[in-house]
Amino acid sequence: MKKIFIINGGQKFGHSGGRFNETIADATVDFFSSLQEFEVKTTNINHDYDPKEEVEKYVWADVVIYHTPIWWFQLPHAFKKYIDLVFTEGHKKGIYISDGRKADNPTRNYGTGGMLHGRKYMVTSSWNAPKEAFTLPGEFFMETSVDDGVLFGFHRMNAFTGMEQIEGIHFHDVEKNADIRSALKLYREHLTQNFLNTEIYEHLFNGNS
Repeated sequence: MKKIFIINGGQKFGHSGGRFNETIADATVDFFSSLQEFEVKTTNINHDYDPKEEVEKYVWADVVIYHTPIWWFQLPHAFKKYIDLVFTEGHKKGIYISDGRKADNPTRNYGTGGMLHGRKYMVTSSWNAPKEAFTLPGEFFMETSVDDGVLFGFHRMNAFTGMEQIEGIHFHDVEKNADIRSALKLYREHLTQNFLNTEIYEHLFNGNS
């Protein structure tokens, strides 16, 4: 049985009720819970959590799935706090042991001290910005993708732990022009392609317990 850890980073704050990410996170739970070959654990960063227990979830999981909105071109502050607390707790306890460098060669091998090798992760993000803000010449993000731009550090953070990336999905223009039905359809197709396609499934979980 393959183990999926789902994190809802959709913080409730100010005018944001976190509804879109809650809907997407719930869809993720429903998708995997309906399949016998998957076991699911979840965390909602709006609820109380014990960092030690969260570390155990990371160590337990074959795949970690993050759901987050983007606020001011960064993660919500409560989600960032969650990561800071949990990853710090995970030092030498399953997430990372060091930054990977050795005293005899301190300029090499930074970022190789992770303890989550063999695990995978996927991220969904939601944006007020339209997709075209990332793709069209002269628009705000200067033709830089979400993954190569705002989420670049997030991806390196996960690489630091040893996890490998599964292609994620990004939802745009969700404040002014959200189409939940279409977004959910697209997302379920994404999950089906990445987790139920036989060739991809074997690649994802080959060698994992």
